Amino acid sequence: MTGKNVQHRFAYEDLRQWIEEADKLGEMRYLKGLSWEKEIGMVTELLHHTDPAPCGLFSEVPGCDPSYRVLTNFFGGKRKGMTLGFPADMSKLELTDGLAEITETKKPIPHKIVETGPIFENILTGDKIDITKFPTPKWHEEDGGRYIGTGSYNVTKDPDENWINTGTYRVMIQDKKTVGFYISPGKHGRIHRDKYMARGEKMPACIVVGGDPMMFLMASSEVPYGLCEYDLVGGYRGKAMECVKGKVTGLPFPANAELVIEGWIDPKEMRQEGPFGEWTGYYASDTRPEPVMHIEAIYHRNDPIILGCPPQRPPDELARYRAVARSALLKRAIQAAGVPDVTAVWADECGSSRMMVAVAIKQRYPGHARQTGHVACQCHVGAYAGKYVVVVDDDIDVSNLEQVMWAVVTRSDPATSIDIVKNAWSTPLDPRITPEQRETKDFTNSRAIIDACRPFHWRDQFPHVNMPSPALAKETREKFGWVLDEPKK
Repeated sequence: MTGKNVQHRFAYEDLRQWIEEADKLGEMRYLKGLSWEKEIGMVTELLHHTDPAPCGLFSEVPGCDPSYRVLTNFFGGKRKGMTLGFPADMSKLELTDGLAEITETKKPIPHKIVETGPIFENILTGDKIDITKFPTPKWHEEDGGRYIGTGSYNVTKDPDENWINTGTYRVMIQDKKTVGFYISPGKHGRIHRDKYMARGEKMPACIVVGGDPMMFLMASSEVPYGLCEYDLVGGYRGKAMECVKGKVTGLPFPANAELVIEGWIDPKEMRQEGPFGEWTGYYASDTRPEPVMHIEAIYHRNDPIILGCPPQRPPDELARYRAVARSALLKRAIQAAGVPDVTAVWADECGSSRMMVAVAIKQRYPGHARQTGHVACQCHVGAYAGKYVVVVDDDIDVSNLEQVMWAVVTRSDPATSIDIVKNAWSTPLDPRITPEQRETKDFTNSRAIIDACRPFHWRDQFPHVNMPSPALAKETREKFGWVLDEPKK
């Protein structure tokens, strides 16, 4: 898996246990008295763009119950490994390979329904419903409102096939009893919503605002159609996730979640949603009418914690956590399509893990590199909102963008090494979608597949790389690595 004898074990089952583990790593910062209007967003932006940076837990937010909290920047530093159930000292590619292996070897375990759990410590219905009382920050200066759903996931059910999906879609507070959320076309939650809308029926939904970070990570990844993310995480942990049923919709959500919103989405009612600073680093989706959810119940633990994960200009926290998970899933998908000798995959943070992908292969036959690139850009994991796929030889570290670009400029030829795919699946969040496309709702783009491998037919004649052999590099580090240490004062 990683070249190490690695034990995979989760040290936490909910957000509070996760905080305890992050504290043991020395990576928690406790901040009191910061405002939701401006200051929490300011600090979060600072944390997101500094890696490694600690995790921030905000409490005593002015105007809110002092025990209500917000946690941001969970996926950074040593806690990346801890969050995924691996040792804290593993590299990005080791984490990707480890996650790819457990995805392949650990079978999903169906979640089980239990009668009660900590999430039912407080139940708000009727006149007690007020989602505005929680310390929801305004994350970016130009956001159109307060987004309680950034580190959240939405629970929906397919009305025809009855399978449960959890997906991460931004959730904006409209008023005390109403929220709206945007779902990009093609996403599983959007497919569910479109089915209900076609029937003219209200869609039941739950929004888990504070939950287990591993569950949030999987809800934001391209899990195969029809597979419930609860069951996937249960497989990773080796035991079924315990869920309770919402008292209004009957939809399942984790019994140990922090804060859950439950209600119905009326396909006939639209309100303006946005703008919101998105994962591309732009306000690309502007403001538009979107369906709203009428809140019928709010459930929360005592002293609840909102998990915040607002997108910033990449690379940021959103890119860091998605890069590991998406790279693992993409490697598995390429291999499942029959492509041999895929040695590494990295969905780079600079493209927020979508728009720039590098794949390393051990070349076996003519066309191997092009086959790899086309599969990578059109399988489900890689198809949404992609831009560039670079295929390199296995001597390149795909997680090192400088090495990838060195391979591009020295091993590819612009006239013969680039394939273009047109009319591919994109999103309104893509800032390069033209005004004309937006008007006609043509949310497609093109893809560039760059073959940056040594040309197969004369690869043995390609000039040798001016770098020490692995053996000499290892000897150099062992003998002279001390030269790089900080000088003693």
